[in-house]
Amino acid sequence: MSEETDWNSGLFNCWDDKKTCCYGFWCWPCLACTVSEKLDQNRWLPICDICSPAMMSSFGIPLFVAPAALALRVSIRQKYKIKGSLFKDIATSCACVLCSWCQLHRELKVRKPDAAVVNMQPTRR
Repeated sequence: MSEETDWNSGLFNCWDDKKTCCYGFWCWPCLACTVSEKLDQNRWLPICDICSPAMMSSFGIPLFVAPAALALRVSIRQKYKIKGSLFKDIATSCACVLCSWCQLHRELKVRKPDAAVVNMQPTRR
């Protein structure tokens, strides 16, 4: 069994990757959808983070945890064996969901870089 590792960047390490954080600040739904898609999930999954609090509060149920952010954070942490706990994931998703999405995006940039396209042609004899 392999050892658990740390996150490649901290929650508030925006200066490590200004492009990701600027992208997240100006259009966090786009950033969140990109993270979701990179994890082979439905790219529209993060819309739950926008709709869920409004729908739940209309029934008088306060909702503070962004469900998609929490689910994808747990998924990344388990997939790449990153140190942490469900409690920390919930706390992070409650405290700063935008920072959480940025951290997830930075993590995927390191661990799952975009695949290169290779065009192979058959050889002629």
